[in-house]
Amino acid sequence: MASNDDELVQFRVDSAPHAKSRELDAFRDAYGRRILRFEIESLDAHPLQFDFVLRSLPDFAMASGSRSPMRIWRTKELIDNDDLLLVVVTRGAGELGQLGRVAAIGDGGAALMTNATPANFVVPTSSHTITYRFRRDLLRPYIPNVDDLVIRPIPGGSQALRLLVAYSRVLNDQRALATAELRRTVTAHMRDLAVLLLGGKAEPHPADGLRAARLKALKDDILSRIAQSSLSVGEIARSQQISERYIRQLLGSEGTTFTDFVREARLVRAYRALTESSQLHRQIHVIAYESGFGDLSYFNRTFRRRYGMSPSDARALARR
Repeated sequence: MASNDDELVQFRVDSAPHAKSRELDAFRDAYGRRILRFEIESLDAHPLQFDFVLRSLPDFAMASGSRSPMRIWRTKELIDNDDLLLVVVTRGAGELGQLGRVAAIGDGGAALMTNATPANFVVPTSSHTITYRFRRDLLRPYIPNVDDLVIRPIPGGSQALRLLVAYSRVLNDQRALATAELRRTVTAHMRDLAVLLLGGKAEPHPADGLRAARLKALKDDILSRIAQSSLSVGEIARSQQISERYIRQLLGSEGTTFTDFVREARLVRAYRALTESSQLHRQIHVIAYESGFGDLSYFNRTFRRRYGMSPSDARALARR
């Protein structure tokens, strides 16, 4: 994993085209042995299915996707680095084996592995997993005993693990990764969250990564409920298990308030619905209510203030 490359590298690994052309052996060699550096075999005569998206940042990478029942393993011959892997089973089950230890993990659970020694990963059922790959030098200063943590199950109920998984979705946001500085920041935040999860002590304290993860989880929660006209800061505080004051602090750090963030998200949702060709036949007041506006006159005023035109004008422009 190159540490001097500030670019985002992204590609997809999909076994389906190879299965159709009966080239699974070529797939195992090209993607398994050469790129991913492990052997792959199906379990119980299940057709081999492997569909992953890989994203690589400086000193950090993530692979997420689905896989059929299979066994994957790394031999001594395939070892070419000593990076650390955090394997999370988001759906299904898996059993990890390394250094004479075995860890069974289920939905939401995780365990740490190392690329430095042979390892075995059995997936007994169709599953979805996320693997986070950290350059060892990124974590070693903060977790000197990191190898002692290998193949130690991390329960799915871990708050730190949930925050890490939720924050890592930022890798799907091209705006958050638009510059080299932003990409380095994401890597630093992922490091902070991994240190927090694994019980290390960082200097400086991993507050930045935790705050970033909290903020993203907060925003995602708000956006998932944005259609509720009765949405309140108290409801979000209870859902996130944090105080209303902390919510205001998090949003204030970005120069906004709960009310302003909710209003902007609702306006963006309404504007998209008003101007999408597939929704031009829908009534404006229905779109307003579905976007979370309980008062139509308030919707019209704030829409005009935000976009410099009325909702009807935006609809007419879209039709033209």
